[in-house]
Amino acid sequence: MIRQPSETTTPALTLGTRPKGSERMTLAAAISQFLLHCRHEKNLSTKTLKAYATDLRQLSEFLARGCNVEAVSNIGKAELRGYIHHLHTFLAPKSLIRKIATMKSLFHFLEREDVIPVSPFRKMEVRIREPRRLPRTVPLDQITQLFRHVYAASAAAQEGTAQRETLLRDLAVLETLFATGVRVAELCSLTPEDVDLGRDRIRVIGKGARERMVQLCHPQTVATLQEYRLQAAHRSSTWFFSNRVGGRLSEQSVRTMLRRHTKEAGLYLHVTPHMFRHSVATMLHEDGADIRYIQHLLGHRSLTTTQIYTEIGETSQRRMLLRHHPRRNVPA
Repeated sequence: MIRQPSETTTPALTLGTRPKGSERMTLAAAISQFLLHCRHEKNLSTKTLKAYATDLRQLSEFLARGCNVEAVSNIGKAELRGYIHHLHTFLAPKSLIRKIATMKSLFHFLEREDVIPVSPFRKMEVRIREPRRLPRTVPLDQITQLFRHVYAASAAAQEGTAQRETLLRDLAVLETLFATGVRVAELCSLTPEDVDLGRDRIRVIGKGARERMVQLCHPQTVATLQEYRLQAAHRSSTWFFSNRVGGRLSEQSVRTMLRRHTKEAGLYLHVTPHMFRHSVATMLHEDGADIRYIQHLLGHRSLTTTQIYTEIGETSQRRMLLRHHPRRNVPA
């Protein structure tokens, strides 16, 4: 006599089977579950969640339009390869690598949750060669010229005017970028509580919500930040660097400000906030700073990321060649 399972018995899943209903799960529903997991369980940042949502929406649109695929169970290596080949036609390698990593995370999650038996990325080799480029920096003499221009413009502006207030904020931004090497998003996310001018230090919340303390070691930097804080006190903003209405100063506003001041200073060089970061790290290394201190300053999780600054810079190379090159022993 064969014993029938009762209604309350849950049949065990055998290897390679899908849970009931997974065949009907749409990619849209799977993406929704994945994003909820990233938000509430992995506690990823809003910026990362937004990037994931954009990447996966584009994947869903491509599969629906080009492959007529909506169900997760119908997505295989062929469909993903077609999408990757499509991305190859217009994306830079760095962006392509990020989008592939997002897709891998999605399908790994679906496999782990038994929505699909095996991720289609299993045994699927995708190698994208990213060009290796040295960080672009701003020469110290041009940074000096930029600072002199903005300080002169601030000193010439009339006290109590909007122009003077804006220029003082711009100076505080420049001083902070150069003093700390922070990312522009980290700078714009600073709160008044993060900037401890009594102890001359700034608390920075970096990628992955990792916290680091950065010391302010130049008196002029501290003095400028103190003056800016006093002037901006009437706005009672949630953010240390704020716009005219007290809202968060945007990353794009910082980039626009840098472009404007570099042009006005007569520096026909495209300067970005990240170039300040690269410049600080490169100059510290060329001056003999330990690479691990630079790693902490920049907030890099891995020392490998920081080691790009150990490449021989122009200043060190010139110093070495002047001292050791055999041409100095060849008479003219």
